[in-house]
Amino acid sequence: MPLAAAPRPLLPLWAAVVASIAGGAVLDLAYPSVGWWPLAFVGVGLSLVALIGRSVWGALLVGFVFGATFYLIHIMWITRYLGLVPWFALAGLETVFMAVGSIALTLAYRWMPRLFRSRWASLIALPILIGGLWTARELFMGSWPYTGFPWARIGMSQSESPLAHLASWTGVAGLSFLMVTFTAAAIEWWRAARFRDVRTALPSIGLAALLLLVPAFPTSPAGTLRVGSAQGNGPSGYFDPRDRNDVLNAQLAASAPLLDEDVDVLLWPEGGIDSDPTRNESTARTLDALSERIGAPLIVNAATTRGEDTFNTSMLWKAGEGAVQYHDKTNPVPMGEYVPDRWFYESLAPDLIGLIQREYTPGTNAPFLDLGGVGVGLAICFDVIYDEVIWAGARDGAEVYMFQTNNADFRDTDENLQQLAFARMRAVETGRSVVNLSTVGTSQVIAPDGSTLDGLPAGEAGHMLTEVPLRTGLTPAVIAGPWVQALLGWGSLLALVALGIAVALTGRRHAKTPAPVGTGVAQAAD
Repeated sequence: MPLAAAPRPLLPLWAAVVASIAGGAVLDLAYPSVGWWPLAFVGVGLSLVALIGRSVWGALLVGFVFGATFYLIHIMWITRYLGLVPWFALAGLETVFMAVGSIALTLAYRWMPRLFRSRWASLIALPILIGGLWTARELFMGSWPYTGFPWARIGMSQSESPLAHLASWTGVAGLSFLMVTFTAAAIEWWRAARFRDVRTALPSIGLAALLLLVPAFPTSPAGTLRVGSAQGNGPSGYFDPRDRNDVLNAQLAASAPLLDEDVDVLLWPEGGIDSDPTRNESTARTLDALSERIGAPLIVNAATTRGEDTFNTSMLWKAGEGAVQYHDKTNPVPMGEYVPDRWFYESLAPDLIGLIQREYTPGTNAPFLDLGGVGVGLAICFDVIYDEVIWAGARDGAEVYMFQTNNADFRDTDENLQQLAFARMRAVETGRSVVNLSTVGTSQVIAPDGSTLDGLPAGEAGHMLTEVPLRTGLTPAVIAGPWVQALLGWGSLLALVALGIAVALTGRRHAKTPAPVGTGVAQAAD
């Protein structure tokens, strides 16, 4: 059977560009601070409609426009830190990846209907491939270059939606896949225009039911932990003017109301200590006195030095013993906490790169602390966006998570609330409570179902004392997460390659087949 004709564009190129601009802006509204989660489907839908029937160059253009609009809005908070250059650099890099990935989506829209003429292939197989390719693009962008930037995955937009619970089964990547697949299926149902045939709506209806009705995977209650936490609101930003120990003193002041309370552990945020307590005797004595007075160990964070290496380190500190356990940040932020290939980037922007003087070394120890038999999973600041860091803590036995962050460089921006949304998704994904503590806020204690148990507003010093639920048992997302990612990422790319090869071979076979006598007009029409 000869190949069917390639699908025509749903929109002229100028309208596709307009739809892509609108789609990028609408998609950003699905994330905090606005957080209108249904708009994620609208933004994805506008992007897909603009890609159907496009040429490779057309797909590259509309994908570029969509990516640029979304990222320039979504990560505008970067300008608060180092100005316009890093903003344009990161948004530009992510935009290029979005554009190149859009070619794969357009090829799927071109090849699938040419090879398979069944309406069910369009209603089921095509949306699955589109969802897989979109997710593959997210996974690539979240891992390369260096440690990638998995900040704006579609699934992460659903932290306060009824869809969030699905992440406990599929992980964030699986949630992205299902959301995009549903959107693509709805578009194909609309394109088929067989509204009287109820059967054609079944794929979309089935996916909608899956998204809305599947409950969170249940984990098992294991008691509670009485957690004290202090948000000092000290001058902890990169460029904040401060004297020695100003941040430490701010944390001590915020912790003072907890001194006479019954607590199991006192948590401080990332960068809550100005000096290395493993080397500075004065700071060590201060932490010893605090731990002794409060009658509980501390979980604190500071820059530490071992040999020639500097680490972003979280420590379990006990009076008279010091740091008895520690975890070093797994993924220091490129261009923020270290400069990869410094010689190259300094040749391009020496003044800008020169501002980043500290070079953190990636940690190799587990994101986990044993708090007197209670497992505590850790993530330091942006490590909250890396799946493997979170899953490793759960697999090691975490019954609760404590995320330490320093948002001081992004005061009064959406970064704070976007990162908090990621923490909320991690609670649901793992079925664990999360204590998400910032130097300057917003800090919250989040229950395993994603609800808020306690909180502190941004820009205010304060403390929390919370009975935090503990949970045991691993969710399917934690157990099968790496396999889900491999299947969606590599599996989707291999499926596209196989589809392209099949189209090429079928087209070549048909081209070599002699036309039957007397059917020249019919053959020409094909």
